[in-house]
Amino acid sequence: MERQAPGNTGCFSKDWCMSLLLPQLNRQSLHVYGSEVAVEIECIKQRKRGLFVIHPFSTFRSYYITCMVVVIFMNLIGIPMEISYLNGHRGVGWGGFNVFSDTLFLIDIGLNFRTGIVTEDSEAAVLDIKCIRQMYLKGWFIADVITSFPVGCIVFVVNMHYYSEYSSETSSAMASLLTFLKILSLVRLLRVSRLVRFLNEAEQVTNSDHEMARVLFRVMSVFMVIFLLCHWNGCVQYFVPMLKAFPIDCWIQRENLMNATVIEKYTVGVFRALSHMTATSYGASGLPTNEVELWIVVTSMVSGAIMYTFLVANTVTLMTEADITSWTYISKNNHLKGYMKEIKLPKDLCTRINSYFKTRYGGKWYDEKEVLNWVSSSLREEILMIMCSHLVRKVPIFRNCNEIIMSTVLLQLQYEVFQEGDVIMYPDTPCDRMFFIEHGHVILQRNSFKRELDDGDYFGEICLLTRGNNLDRVYAQSACYLFSLSVERFYQILEDYPELMKDLERAVGPKL
Repeated sequence: MERQAPGNTGCFSKDWCMSLLLPQLNRQSLHVYGSEVAVEIECIKQRKRGLFVIHPFSTFRSYYITCMVVVIFMNLIGIPMEISYLNGHRGVGWGGFNVFSDTLFLIDIGLNFRTGIVTEDSEAAVLDIKCIRQMYLKGWFIADVITSFPVGCIVFVVNMHYYSEYSSETSSAMASLLTFLKILSLVRLLRVSRLVRFLNEAEQVTNSDHEMARVLFRVMSVFMVIFLLCHWNGCVQYFVPMLKAFPIDCWIQRENLMNATVIEKYTVGVFRALSHMTATSYGASGLPTNEVELWIVVTSMVSGAIMYTFLVANTVTLMTEADITSWTYISKNNHLKGYMKEIKLPKDLCTRINSYFKTRYGGKWYDEKEVLNWVSSSLREEILMIMCSHLVRKVPIFRNCNEIIMSTVLLQLQYEVFQEGDVIMYPDTPCDRMFFIEHGHVILQRNSFKRELDDGDYFGEICLLTRGNNLDRVYAQSACYLFSLSVERFYQILEDYPELMKDLERAVGPKL
């Protein structure tokens, strides 16, 4: 299970209920916010707001998605069975489940107005209620309203009246209304769009770091869609002749299935559908005897071609669009493990190296320097400006720098990663660089004095002026992602822009 952000967890208390709505630590939340500290800060911010907003990375959302996937899948299986093979004889249990499903989908519409949204270009979840409402109304609202129309409740009521004691004329009208409602209930099959959305969201918030697990999740989704296509086709095989009151030349009459059980009818229907979809001769008792049956066979064959296309396309996509960076990471990681095994490093050191490798690259292998060399110098400066300028601007000596000086500084930064417990700076040792914290939690300790630094802070700036020994012991309290500027590179910048030295002396002088 995913680790939950800190908070009081008293059973059914207000704090416990609130904690269910807060973001949890999983692959997607760490990707969006960058670190565990940033996720914890997001939890604190949401607690202070005090509003009922479901975070898209929350525990409640994870369990809710699982519940909705199960309910939708049962609907997509049961609805075609109900309107074809069951022919109204569905029992109170299935009728009650239909009423429950329709109610749940109506509730889902309401919850969507209070559920945060993560867009592709956002760096954090959208939790503003007004923005959520506008985005949902412009997005899936209309489709959700159509698929949530409570046809199941209406059919349940009509069925109760249909089997009551009415005159023949009234019963005939009720039967016609029931047939119309059965056809109308096909609209509920559009809930497959919700199933796809929930499956995509479930794939994003899964806590698995293994690429193979995510590939298997996609494969499972593909076969789920193929199963639904075969199931629906098998139900259509029976549904269309039923609407025509089973003509004497239909396949149900020819196979003597009029008095057969539902399981037997369904088995033969699916078998016929699969024989058409796979273009085999099995299951076909001669040529179609009427135009309706002919079009059913044509539709089955076309849907089979679509199924083949869908399966091949997804297979090719999984092969050609595989996460190359993840596979490269796995290859590099295996190479590293083989090297450690060959030179027989101690087990605890191997554990630390593996932990660093995972922290540093996060399951994906990028060579930042090589990637930045692929683009032009202007684009490279723009990328670095977006990544680091907000960190460098917080340092007094760089606060008033123009864009040219800032670009020069950014090009000299080095990316470094430290694990929890790593010592970044030792006291009474030569200090050769200053650091900017992108993500992480750092402790500065001098004798009994301690100071905590978080995302966006910096340290080691005195070293740029004094080039002397460091006075503080600096260590990482969590995984830290830092940018560093070496003294040597800084003084190379000073040769071109000597005015920075005055700013440096003015900013650092009081601290000496």
